[in-house]
Amino acid sequence: MAAIDGNELAVHNNRESCWLAINGTVWDATSFLSQHPGGESLILNLAGKDATEKYGTFHSPGLVEETLGLDARKGTVDVQTIPKMDEKPSPQQHERKSPPLSSMVSVNDFELVAEKTMTPTAWAYVSSGADDEFSMRENVRVWQKVFLRGRVLRKVGTVDCSTNILGYKSALPFYTSPVGLAKLVHPSGECAIASAAGKEGIIQVVNTVSSMPIEAIMDARTSDTQPVFWQLYADKDLLKSEVLVRRVERAGVSAIWLTVDSPVVGNRERDERSKSVADIEEKIEAVVETPQGVVGIAKANTGFINANMDWSSIEWLRGITKLPLVIKGIQTVEDAVAAFDHGIDGIVLSNHGGRSQDTAQPPLVTLLEINHYAPHIIGKGMQIFVDGGIRRGTDIIKALALGATAVGIGRPVLYSMSGGYGEYGVRRMIQILRNELQTNMAFIGAKDVQAIERGMVNTRRLERLMTGSVKL
Repeated sequence: MAAIDGNELAVHNNRESCWLAINGTVWDATSFLSQHPGGESLILNLAGKDATEKYGTFHSPGLVEETLGLDARKGTVDVQTIPKMDEKPSPQQHERKSPPLSSMVSVNDFELVAEKTMTPTAWAYVSSGADDEFSMRENVRVWQKVFLRGRVLRKVGTVDCSTNILGYKSALPFYTSPVGLAKLVHPSGECAIASAAGKEGIIQVVNTVSSMPIEAIMDARTSDTQPVFWQLYADKDLLKSEVLVRRVERAGVSAIWLTVDSPVVGNRERDERSKSVADIEEKIEAVVETPQGVVGIAKANTGFINANMDWSSIEWLRGITKLPLVIKGIQTVEDAVAAFDHGIDGIVLSNHGGRSQDTAQPPLVTLLEINHYAPHIIGKGMQIFVDGGIRRGTDIIKALALGATAVGIGRPVLYSMSGGYGEYGVRRMIQILRNELQTNMAFIGAKDVQAIERGMVNTRRLERLMTGSVKL
């Protein structure tokens, strides 16, 4: 490849000719500007510069070649020759030492560490919800509206927490939800989750917008038989999604989870306020003339999502893969029944962690509505999963008692990786939930997951939140 002087690179800093350096290689991103999911401003702000650090925060090293193609590679550059641009100094942050991992005794402890140790940008992205964040808060609070009804004098000297998820054995009735951009929190990204999940015997669901390639994540497993599921955001160009599905199939994933609750990106105000990720000098006229010019992390990475999917799209997906299919983002009993009628292998009751539509009802309420209006779909082949606000082993028990097969753990996974804990933090978090689950299963008189049943929960306080009008 040709050697390019840093001064030459610096000249290509505009919309007509946009070059940038990543890991010592110069790429021409001019034709990609209009296609970038986060808008062209994010790339233009790095035009003519060394973009390695910013790029590496969100993406795996090989993605640039995969996205732009080898024809866009212009040559190599010695980054020391690139002229230093006048930049606003970033606010100095006091480095805060994380407390000992052994001092983490609840899942909530990790959130406190995350808020103190994550960068402001990462914290805003991970912790934010939509609008006033009502649904995000209610997702957590609603679990407290269900009481446990423990049975006594049952043999619980040994408690077995294992279960079966889509035909795969899991040591625990929960999985890691498809959290994205994990490199924002720890350099190992989703690979740390894969390793931790394997060592603790649970299943990882990997996000389409992961910061690590699926091949690297699969290599990080503890064995070739460790199951990994893939969450799919359908692309506006369905051919791209088909190519991606075939790629993850070759990599060895065991199921496809299609997300349907976010046809558009929610209005996550805290994430939007973190636009400093672009470090861009504001031109006030551009704010109103191109209001989407600079966006938060969520919108910057999910602009490709197809908003025109419908139930007929299920047949399209079944036509390109024979893997088990889960629909993630069911929010009503009506749609749960529709999924059952379409022969779906599993559904996830979810409002996207309160990150899409604010005031959307908590998934636990949807599960209760299924119990009340459509009990015929529970335990009849289609597995039901729940995510959103689960922070305790008792929360897991309540979901299982109402017919869920397992639950998803989302934000706590990223929180537990923060502060430098990485894989070990995720393992500690899983172990905490395991201990709480075992303890409380003994208290309610359940020696195994199958023994957890409807009579072990009192839902009267929650029932008033159910809808009174259902047409099935």
